[in-house]
Amino acid sequence: MKERDEQAYDRLFATEYPHVVRAAYLVTGDRDAAQEVAQDAFGQLFVHWRKVKGYERPGAWVRRVAIRRAVKQRDRGRKFSVTSGDVIDLTEASKPDVPRDLDLLDALGHLSPQQRAAIVLHYYEDQPVRDVAATLRCSEATAKVHLHRGRTRLAGILQGASSDVMG
Repeated sequence: MKERDEQAYDRLFATEYPHVVRAAYLVTGDRDAAQEVAQDAFGQLFVHWRKVKGYERPGAWVRRVAIRRAVKQRDRGRKFSVTSGDVIDLTEASKPDVPRDLDLLDALGHLSPQQRAAIVLHYYEDQPVRDVAATLRCSEATAKVHLHRGRTRLAGILQGASSDVMG
């Protein structure tokens, strides 16, 4: 890579890495897996940098690669399990906060990998449905179904958890 390209890659890495790790963590529920997924995604970005650097949003490209890898990893049957020790602290140096509500994180673990990825992309990464669909390689209608079913399942799980606390 030329020095200028290297600097652009380094800037993108510094800006996007915390977001990519957070999204991967919310999909996998595992800190080590999230960091591995993010590193793999940035490795792919490095390999394809000459092409991707010209994209309108190269950060979206790397996030898409990471989410797809995270979903595949979850599909392979790794157990989603969140404990207070697993929460990644990304608050320093103006990095985005990782949700610390363990009930919500635990509830995410009860969703299918596709539903969890759709929820993470849409609500945590603030991506429009068309981008969620592109990342998940499905139609917008299917992405909306994943979001609807995920929200419905989360509401039921979280409502049950809050009634357990109150009752």
